[in-house]
Amino acid sequence: MATCPPYPTHPTGPAGPGDGALRHAHWWQKRWVRYGALSTLLALSGLVILALVREQTGTEGFLVGLGLAVLPVPLLVASFRWLDRVEPGPWRNLVFSFAWGACAAALIAIIANSFATQWIATATADPSHADTLGATVIAPVVEETAKAAALLLVFLFRRQDFTGIVDGVVIAGVTATGFAFTENILYLGTAFGTDQLTGDSGIASVTAATFFVRIIMSPFAHPLFTVLCGIGFGAAALSGERQHARRVLLPLLGLLLAMGMHAMWNGSSSFGEYGFFAVYAAFMVPAFGLLTWMVIWTRQRELRTVREELPAYVVAGWLSPGEPFVLGSMRARRVARQYARGRGGRVAAREVARYEAYATSLAFLRHRGRRGRAGADFVGRERELLRELWRRREIARPALEHAAATAQPWPGHGYGYGASAPAPWQPYGQAPGAVQRPAYGPVYGGPAHDPAYGPVAPYPVNNPYRT
Repeated sequence: MATCPPYPTHPTGPAGPGDGALRHAHWWQKRWVRYGALSTLLALSGLVILALVREQTGTEGFLVGLGLAVLPVPLLVASFRWLDRVEPGPWRNLVFSFAWGACAAALIAIIANSFATQWIATATADPSHADTLGATVIAPVVEETAKAAALLLVFLFRRQDFTGIVDGVVIAGVTATGFAFTENILYLGTAFGTDQLTGDSGIASVTAATFFVRIIMSPFAHPLFTVLCGIGFGAAALSGERQHARRVLLPLLGLLLAMGMHAMWNGSSSFGEYGFFAVYAAFMVPAFGLLTWMVIWTRQRELRTVREELPAYVVAGWLSPGEPFVLGSMRARRVARQYARGRGGRVAAREVARYEAYATSLAFLRHRGRRGRAGADFVGRERELLRELWRRREIARPALEHAAATAQPWPGHGYGYGASAPAPWQPYGQAPGAVQRPAYGPVYGGPAHDPAYGPVAPYPVNNPYRT
């Protein structure tokens, strides 16, 4: 019996026009240079923000603020990570987002807000008016723009990890969590310093009141504002590459909405004695509930997309019949990982999790292609994902087949959702004159009808990225 290769071979096309440019790239265009410069920038920002906050709060106030401000961080990060479980993004994006919010964005906000408030106070000779204007107008614009910069950087330079609304929500939420963490250290440390001067303590202290408002009542405030901008970037990611206006206007609209809600929240204290509680009950809580529902609904739609797109790769011989069902159910995925952990330990479970993530990315890639939104790297990205699946099939398939058999009953059509198998040639969209594009099937151990190239779907003839 022939031994299966680690991954199927593919026909290699001629080198593209950019290949030589990549080989002869200037030193400042290399990835490690960009990553090193960004890491240095964030580290320097962190040191500066640490010195500024410590100068305003004192060492003891800083430590108290740090200890209290860190409490909601694990819960918020875990919540956003849970939303991202269908197609988990890499941890480095989350680390960058949190660091940007806690260091770079916070530093920009402190410097810009202080400068603008002092300028207004000098120009108007009215410090109290300057503080109110700074909180309700300047701070929302500066802070939301600084946090949105993290979204823009991930959107531009980690584009393959930014494919939809959930990605935008997660990056925005983690960035805002980092920003709120630093801001809470400042507010709580300052409140503690005030209590030290006045001698107040217990529940009547300024520290206790600040902790209740910022940590208990509204830990989600900053994430809620920035998530509106994240939704705009996520909607832009779903737009076609030729829809330039949508890709620019949707993030800007989300940013404006984030600024507006932030301004209303900051200005609530000027609406009267109960203005804060009125804004909290009438706007913040309903908005939080609505956005939570929308994100969970989007997550369920992503699972449905996985179930609908992957059967084409079953036809081509890349996936086993039960895999679309398992990969389209979070419960079944968990069963597969648990089975792999019981048979092969943590390494096997981790490989199954990676298999699930790559298969999900493959489903989303095909979904974008079927809607005419595939980028120029469609074919290369598809090959890359299929290679990763093929390398892990020996470990992942037994676990996935076990999950398909035991997670819950499913119809015996081989596709897990009661539908008959799709035709081997299924057009991408409704484009007239669609032509057949061969997909890349396994060389050995593949489908009987074509051991070299298992057809997945034709590619539309009017797509500018067709090869």
